[in-house]
Amino acid sequence: MISSFELRQIIESGFLPLSCTCTLNPDGSLMIKVFEPESGRVELLVTGISTENLGSSRAIANLIGELRSEMAARKVAFA
Repeated sequence: MISSFELRQIIESGFLPLSCTCTLNPDGSLMIKVFEPESGRVELLVTGISTENLGSSRAIANLIGELRSEMAARKVAFA
């Protein structure tokens, strides 16, 4: 099992060069905020992510990939 500290570090580093904060809520869910480090503009804010299925590096990588795809789709939609 991956500790919550390790989980947050992996997720936050998965969005480099953007900045990311990953917060573990009291109910055990995650809030992930991805933003431009210089301007502070929020690129993605997702709440209520269950940690139940994030016990492996593959599951975490899949989550990061899905969120990156969502960010890319939003950029295309607003371009």
